[in-house]
Amino acid sequence: MKELFSNQILWTAIIANAEAQILKAVLVLIAERQWKSGRLFGPGGMPSSHAALVTALATGIAFTEGLASPIFACAAVFALIVMYDAVGVRQAAGKHALVLNQVTAELHEMFNEGFKPEVLQVFLGHNSLQVIAGFILGLSVALFSFLVWPA
Repeated sequence: MKELFSNQILWTAIIANAEAQILKAVLVLIAERQWKSGRLFGPGGMPSSHAALVTALATGIAFTEGLASPIFACAAVFALIVMYDAVGVRQAAGKHALVLNQVTAELHEMFNEGFKPEVLQVFLGHNSLQVIAGFILGLSVALFSFLVWPA
């Protein structure tokens, strides 16, 4: 158990993810002047917590294992796939959810009784700027963790 709690790479990635989620909620609070606690745990939004997480993970592995290591190559490819997915597939799924929500709302109006649609989550993906911001956040957290406050 001690090894788990002393795993600097793991905790650096978790901290980067947590910082991104907190930042999302704070940015929504500033922009909308309303606290939305769901933004602390939900997907989508600025910055991408997924990008921050995988960037911090890959950067931590780069510091400990080196850029030429096979494990860094795996982490870097994994990070690229996650960030590509965040911009592409998940953003498209969010757009589909928006359209489906509109259709179900119209159906609900037509068949008022007995039709109770489930509202789909729309904030699923990210735009490129949100992923880049998550990448920068993850890189910054990892650089701080391994250069300023090494284990």
